Amino acid sequence: MDKAMPHRSKDELNLLLTSKTKQTLRKFLLITALSTMISAGVLIFLIITSLQRQHDPLYLLNNALLGLFVLFALISGVMSWLKLRQNRYDQPLISWLAEKIAILSSWLSGWRGRHYLFIMPPLYLLTVLSIHVYFEYKTFMEVMRTEESVVGLIVALPVGLFVSYYAVSIIRKYQKRNLEFLKDLYTRLSSI
Repeated sequence: MDKAMPHRSKDELNLLLTSKTKQTLRKFLLITALSTMISAGVLIFLIITSLQRQHDPLYLLNNALLGLFVLFALISGVMSWLKLRQNRYDQPLISWLAEKIAILSSWLSGWRGRHYLFIMPPLYLLTVLSIHVYFEYKTFMEVMRTEESVVGLIVALPVGLFVSYYAVSIIRKYQKRNLEFLKDLYTRLSSI
């Protein structure tokens, strides 16, 4: 892995590469676990607030739509977690690493890698509406008729979206950097 490093046996290199690979994959697992926990927390919030606002059909509709997005994210997060955690010990390290790189590459490129660009605005809007209406202690329509609330939502929307897109871009750069590291490990392992 490093020219200055003393020569090691093939078994020692294999152990070192396995350790580095697992360490890098744990970074992907951590992000997946965090998003899954956040999704579960948002679902709990939506259920509790919907139960407290059963008389407001528009609020319930907003929460139901948001709940569908979040439920999809939760299921996707759990499936991603399981797919990354799936370890088959009956195959060589290079095959196992190639499998993980293929999974991560598909997540970070193509449509799947850019779907957040389209999902984030409605998801953000539904979330802000749910939280804002809940803490106003009024019905959905009463809040939407208040000029102060509407202006606040209009101002908050672009600011919140900017912050959201910025945070996602930082996370994606981090993930891509880790993926490139795994690809580099794979290349080095292939040349051994």
